[in-house]
Amino acid sequence: MTRESAVEPRRPASWWQAVAGLALLALLAGGLVTSTERWTRERIEGNQSLQTLRQLNRVLPPDLYDNDLHVDRIELLAPQVLGSREPLPAWRARLDGRPSAAVLTVVAPNGYNGPISMLVALRPDGRIIGVRVTGHKETPGIGDAIEDTRSDWILGFSGRSLQQPPEHRWRLTVDGGDIDHISGASMSSRTITSALRRTLVYFAANQEQIFAAPAMPGTTDAGPAP
Repeated sequence: MTRESAVEPRRPASWWQAVAGLALLALLAGGLVTSTERWTRERIEGNQSLQTLRQLNRVLPPDLYDNDLHVDRIELLAPQVLGSREPLPAWRARLDGRPSAAVLTVVAPNGYNGPISMLVALRPDGRIIGVRVTGHKETPGIGDAIEDTRSDWILGFSGRSLQQPPEHRWRLTVDGGDIDHISGASMSSRTITSALRRTLVYFAANQEQIFAAPAMPGTTDAGPAP
């Protein structure tokens, strides 16, 4: 075999150009996917923050706080009180640097057709600012009167506290208490009333820790002990 025949023939320059082009294309595609994913994630997170803020403003007037409400957030784990075995988010409102309100996520577990999810806004003195139902499976036309768009029953809790009425009167009038019920939906009314009473007791015992705990967006920190 001659020396010339042992030498590997040179590949055309176009072959190397094709390989380089494919590598560059893959690099650009990877960068585009990463950028798109990041942009999509940030947009979704932004939309979720706006949706959360809209829900919070349903129970908490904007003039009661000047902090970044959806960021000043902790998570509370109190299954016997808040109705969930998983940590639930709570937001702290502050005005001029001082605590002005807290919004707790509460689940009333024994609705007629299942759990009823709520947002409950509370002043530092324990008075309810507002309550709104955020999820339920109650009977349309009857139990769905727990929604503020269906009736004003849920609005009647605004201004109430453990002193108004006293804790032992936090029951429906049909059960010997001071809370009116929705006609035809006493079970829905009862489970919400009981959940709100437990929430008020819990908040009274834990509000200092709730306001003092460091904000932990996106974590599952248990927060103060029940």
